[in-house]
Amino acid sequence: MLLKMSTSMSVSFHSSAFCKGSLPRATAPFRLRAFSTAVSDKPSVCTADELHYVSLSNSDWKLALWRYNPSPLVPPRNHPLLLLSGVGTNAIGYDLSPESSFARYMSGEGFETWILEVRGAGLSVQGSNSKDVEQSALAMSEKMESASESATNGAVVSNYELNNISCAVSEPEISAPNGVESADVAVNGDLTRLATVWDESKLVAKLTETFLFLSERVSGFLGESQSKVMFSNLLDRISKLLVDSPLYEQFDEVRGKLSTLFETKQNSGITSQITDLSQKLVNIIEEGQLSVSPPLFDLQARFTSTIEDFQKQLDLIVKYDWDFDHYLEEDVPAAIEYIMKQSMPKDGKLLAIGHSMGGILLYSMLSRFGFEGKEPKLAAVVTLASSLDYTSSKSTLKLLLPLADPAQALNVPVVPLGAMLAAAYPLSSRPPYVFSWLNTLISAENMMDPDLLKRLVLNNFCTIPAKLILQLTTAFRERGLCNRNGTFFYKDHLHKSNTPILAIAGDQDLICPPEAVEETVKIIPEHLVTYKVFGKPGGPHYAHYDLVGGRLAVEQVYPCIIDFLSCHDK
Repeated sequence: MLLKMSTSMSVSFHSSAFCKGSLPRATAPFRLRAFSTAVSDKPSVCTADELHYVSLSNSDWKLALWRYNPSPLVPPRNHPLLLLSGVGTNAIGYDLSPESSFARYMSGEGFETWILEVRGAGLSVQGSNSKDVEQSALAMSEKMESASESATNGAVVSNYELNNISCAVSEPEISAPNGVESADVAVNGDLTRLATVWDESKLVAKLTETFLFLSERVSGFLGESQSKVMFSNLLDRISKLLVDSPLYEQFDEVRGKLSTLFETKQNSGITSQITDLSQKLVNIIEEGQLSVSPPLFDLQARFTSTIEDFQKQLDLIVKYDWDFDHYLEEDVPAAIEYIMKQSMPKDGKLLAIGHSMGGILLYSMLSRFGFEGKEPKLAAVVTLASSLDYTSSKSTLKLLLPLADPAQALNVPVVPLGAMLAAAYPLSSRPPYVFSWLNTLISAENMMDPDLLKRLVLNNFCTIPAKLILQLTTAFRERGLCNRNGTFFYKDHLHKSNTPILAIAGDQDLICPPEAVEETVKIIPEHLVTYKVFGKPGGPHYAHYDLVGGRLAVEQVYPCIIDFLSCHDK
């Protein structure tokens, strides 16, 4: 079932206005408040009136919800408004500055406005209790701001990238083998042998851990065939260290035995055999280091590096283990449930706006509800630069297609988009403008203030899992975007929805061109859809983010959206 509701723990950072009781408070069954803090404790990167956290029922992720209170100077609206962001982006794109803020504009028009940051985005964090969540949110805010300062000063941001995507791999504590005491060896002066024994023990433990990690835990995150691909990949890496070596035949024998064990259900006996074979592999490497003529210099170091790099890769696959359907079936429903309990609209519905992937999520939700014959909790929907089918367009997102092969994609388990753009920013904004073409993907010429563009590039983007990219690439294939199993095509059932939709495109959007938006619009019954393209042949023009934060959006795009939402806020 699509809307599997979670039992949500909320974490709320309140503004002073809310603490004074200016907004109605929900009753206890609807709101389980973990803790609240004064406004001074709200992470500085969050510019909303309040910051809330909602739990997922089957994950330790806590999703961040930015809340903007409606202006008391205008008549109140009947429905709250949910804003969904694009792939690998956070809430900042909707609130670049007080003068250019989509979220503030909507709250100024009387809408209680919420921005959802899905797992892995912005201030969404992992934690088991309120203290962990608060500390993680503050740390993430500081990291985002420091990355912005580093890039602005022209500093290298590799440390930020490393901190953002790496996952520490713990090393087991290794004791000296029986009969070998480090003190005795040191007394005997055999320091070389001490180092060899210590390295060998660590290598055996690390290699065993990697094999077991791959065959037991990672297989739960990957399909069986993908786990075999990763297992083969590791052994291929090791074999390259021994190419043209007399030891290759010994390695090949061990490889065959490991392959047989890998396909056997794990038990304690199998674990022992994997440990023994790991020891044999390490012995082969040590033999190549010491006795082969000519010796394979630095072989042990390269072997160690190979294992460590591969283990980090596996760890990233586990840490960034989500795709589009996780957002659709878990994150968005949990946020909607939470907002309903906070706002309590009379008809149990809300309004929703989605930019890029955010709009794709809304289309997909309507498709699933239409297929199931159920009424969605959406009174009306606005999509900005979104489509379920990109096959007829020349979208630059086709650059994702090389990652359509799972084996290839898993070699790059995550795409650190935020770190990459932060690193490229100095080269796109200053002479010789090596990466200036990146700016045109985001904004058309003269459509976004340079300071706002800098904030967007440096603070709005996050790390994207390969599994998410893999699923999104199906939007470039026949029948368009489908679920992770390839059994449900969202485009096929969108026409069954009864929810009014406003679909907006930008005339110079290279990521989601108008023809891609039209490909989805033409499926929707005419009486339910309004289609609008912003931009004129002589200018001004609208690229992907200009619909949200361009200098003319407040004059042209926002009023169009308000008119549409007002018609359906009954």
